Amino acid sequence: MLNRISVDPRVCDGKPTIRGLRITVDFVLKLLGDGYTADEIVQEYPELEKEDVYQAAKYGAWLASETTSGMA
Repeated sequence: MLNRISVDPRVCDGKPTIRGLRITVDFVLKLLGDGYTADEIVQEYPELEKEDVYQAAKYGAWLASETTSGMA
């Protein structure tokens, strides 16, 4: 269950965020892609918890597993 991911059109232009904070899922995913560990992310952004980072990764995996059309 992804209970830490929220989408609100009034927050961050409707991008998925972590628990309504102004930290977007894509930002956390970019940090992970840059090689940061969950521990390092939580240390840099103490308002986050490790479970937030894990759920951001799960959300990204879920989006990547969706079938899209029109991509060549």
